[in-house]
Amino acid sequence: MVQAIDLTKEYNGVTVLNLPDLRIGAGESFGLVGNNGAGKTTFFRLILDLIAATTGEVLINGQKVARNDNWKQITGSFLDEGFLIDFLTPEEYFNFVAKLHHITESDLNAFLASIEDIFNGEILGNKKLIREFSKGNQKKIGIAAALIGDPQLLILDEPFTALDPSSQIRLKRFLEELQKRTNMTMLISSHDLNHVTDVCKRIVILEKGKIVNDLQTNTDTLKELESYFAVS
Repeated sequence: MVQAIDLTKEYNGVTVLNLPDLRIGAGESFGLVGNNGAGKTTFFRLILDLIAATTGEVLINGQKVARNDNWKQITGSFLDEGFLIDFLTPEEYFNFVAKLHHITESDLNAFLASIEDIFNGEILGNKKLIREFSKGNQKKIGIAAALIGDPQLLILDEPFTALDPSSQIRLKRFLEELQKRTNMTMLISSHDLNHVTDVCKRIVILEKGKIVNDLQTNTDTLKELESYFAVS
């Protein structure tokens, strides 16, 4: 579903990402791990055409993403708070996103009810602007908005960061169940090795913009990851 071909990104002559050939199949739950500066967010921003590649290209369903809008209706994403319209309330923001996807009010309400466990009573009905919420609750709002259009492809950058432990567990369970139920393609970066190992069936380790390992998740994967980062 997603393919990076001869993809590089340079800043001031320094290569921060170098992916000669990376393919992520439809229905895969794909985890991306690496230390700060490894290139994880850069890769996601290239997939979403938020920055221009230095060389190469990204394809979604065989189509180039650069200067092409066809992939946007099947893609949901949340990378950071910059994706939010923070002068709106969550309800206003969700309604705005729903209209972009031609989602009816009743379908939106049904969706919001389905993720109330993640919201934990902290998001809806509070009459607060998004900018007045905590970073963790802003993340919940962004992840929910990314899912409103029922995307075929979901991209989340550090979804567990800033969430309290209960919310992390709820989100992890939700993503596991969602992937099983819908076969949605998920791309998730995370510093939390436990959660990403639970959610993702395939995990790629990035170091200084290059793939150093590509693992199919099994009972030993968490130990492999912990051993790698213990000495890196």
